[in-house]
Amino acid sequence: MDPLLVTYGLNLAYQLAVLALVVLGLGIVFGMLGIMNMAHGEFVMLGAYCAVAVQQAGLPLLLALPLAILVCGAIGWLAERVLIRPLRDRPFDTLLATWGLSILIRKAVEASFGRGYQSIEHGMTGTSQVLGADYPTYRLALLATIVVALGAIALWYRRSPAGARVQAMVANPALAQALGFDTRAMARNAFVIGVASAGVAGVMLAPLVRIEPYMGLDYLLNGFFVLVVGGLGSLAGLFAGTGIIGGTQVLASSLLDQTFGYLAVLLVAIGFLWLKPDGLVART
Repeated sequence: MDPLLVTYGLNLAYQLAVLALVVLGLGIVFGMLGIMNMAHGEFVMLGAYCAVAVQQAGLPLLLALPLAILVCGAIGWLAERVLIRPLRDRPFDTLLATWGLSILIRKAVEASFGRGYQSIEHGMTGTSQVLGADYPTYRLALLATIVVALGAIALWYRRSPAGARVQAMVANPALAQALGFDTRAMARNAFVIGVASAGVAGVMLAPLVRIEPYMGLDYLLNGFFVLVVGGLGSLAGLFAGTGIIGGTQVLASSLLDQTFGYLAVLLVAIGFLWLKPDGLVART
């Protein structure tokens, strides 16, 4: 097989997997709570800075994962209590509140680490051969980890009793509460899990990206575009939106340049908002 074709296919698979990982937390919060968390990208950024902090302390990079879960989960729990819960039935107010939270997180990181770029090292250097093509080993490991994790989440969501309760709350929160589900606890857990997963994504991506306080903005925009195209409140919609947005960006960027890739994604999202505002997969 042509090594260039294999490399392109692996790059596409990697970009789609990363996008799905980043958007997962945003989809959880939006799907269950109907809240557009404008601070989602900042939680990805916090995860990356947790990796920076662990490296600066001379500790193994793997410890950044529990640190990111702890830091993002604690901030998410506090934000849900103070910001989200009182404004739950006022979507525009929650959007503004989470936007304010994103600014606060960004400025706190700037005060702690400065505005300069940071980078971290990982121990998985070198390349591995895949169908005759050399590909970075860390990217291959990350791709495999994301695919397994997303598959396990999809299986849990579709087959487990807890997943069935989540689907019931997404479909009809009032009925779920009438049946005795603790919807307040489920809403809190959904927000905490959503932002903690964003932090985990930040840790996993940290060795491959430039880490700086404004890095979360790109992830927020791409996540929003995925939800617009795929639809809200379902894993199928998340995967469909990821395929279209990620595929469009990779193809356009490969044929022309990165700027045109962003423009192509924006045009696709605008087209869906105009022609199919509910997205490809309706809420289930």
